[in-house]
Amino acid sequence: MPNLFRVILPVSNINAAAEFYGSVLGEKGVRVSDGRHYFDCGGVILACFDPRADGDDHDPTPNSEWLYFSVEDIESTHATLKSAGGKLCAHEIHGAPAGEIHKRPWGERSFYARDPFGNRICFVDHTTVFTGS
Repeated sequence: MPNLFRVILPVSNINAAAEFYGSVLGEKGVRVSDGRHYFDCGGVILACFDPRADGDDHDPTPNSEWLYFSVEDIESTHATLKSAGGKLCAHEIHGAPAGEIHKRPWGERSFYARDPFGNRICFVDHTTVFTGS
């Protein structure tokens, strides 16, 4: 069976991305090229990728789907994300504000946000992660 080992996250400023995700994820990560900064997220690499900084001739486009992170301290992550420049989502999911920590109908405690580059991100309390079974 294949293993997922890397996810690309398009960003428009690799230094700002390294700072933002370093704060939110609680680890520095490692710069692997002029336009790539990697974070180990439980065996899967989150690869922040700034194509212009890496010498490519195109601008990044934010991911259109959600990227989910399981975290041990969701309250701390929520506070850190706000102070680091993330934008909490204002819309509602099943009648509850998406940007606030809330128990969703499928049992997860989570909140939804966008990073400073427009990528959709969600943080889930690791004790409530729902995997479909």
